[in-house]
Amino acid sequence: MGDKAASAVSMHEVEQVYPNGTRALMPVSLDIRPGEFVSLLGPSGCGKSTLLKMIAGLLQPTAGRIQLSGQQLSFVFQEATLMPWADVHANVRLPLDLAGVPRPQADGRVDEALQLVGLSAFAKQRPRELSGGMQMRVSIARGLVTRPRLLLMDEPFGALDEITRNRLDADLLALWRQQGLTVVFVTHSITEAVFLSSRVIVMGARPGRVVEDYALDNPWPRDDDHRTSPAFNAHVRHLQHRLSQASALTGDAP
Repeated sequence: MGDKAASAVSMHEVEQVYPNGTRALMPVSLDIRPGEFVSLLGPSGCGKSTLLKMIAGLLQPTAGRIQLSGQQLSFVFQEATLMPWADVHANVRLPLDLAGVPRPQADGRVDEALQLVGLSAFAKQRPRELSGGMQMRVSIARGLVTRPRLLLMDEPFGALDEITRNRLDADLLALWRQQGLTVVFVTHSITEAVFLSSRVIVMGARPGRVVEDYALDNPWPRDDDHRTSPAFNAHVRHLQHRLSQASALTGDAP
């Protein structure tokens, strides 16, 4: 799994059992190294979002432990969850306002974050004036404004059309490489996971479990042509097979 001392995220025998006795997540042990782009891939109900929320500290594990390397983290949710009455600049500035960052310093960091996601010209727009893809860019900028080293993303592009989703995937990869981020990304899209990831954690449901820790050797940078390459398609076929196998598992089978 790698050197735990150098891990951005280290999980040891982490599990989740709900108060009604439902076992949502079997014991999971994973190490995520600084600078990795790791996707959690699996069907609905397999514990992907549960695992991500536990990494973020939004949900406490029933058992096991999670250690972070002290890195600043940000969480980007499935929905943009923007304040409809506030403009883009104010929405992105919110985490800094809550942290008491002085306004001149905060404004400079908002400008920087908006530039990173290509929205500098839309700082004064309200969310309702933006497309779904642009609203998600605002949400990502809000995540970046605190200058995190660890970015947690819970199916942020799942509700978008394929063209917009592919464009944002490419932009996210560019940001990841430019900023030297560690990213943990939840998705149920095999092609998205293959395009984005340096590593894919394949999860099966009933209850949630890791069925494969799969490294991707696809070259960087990745562009639209890569999506039709033999190497890309081979990885997609492999992950489709593993997910089909995982979907046949029930109960506490390994």
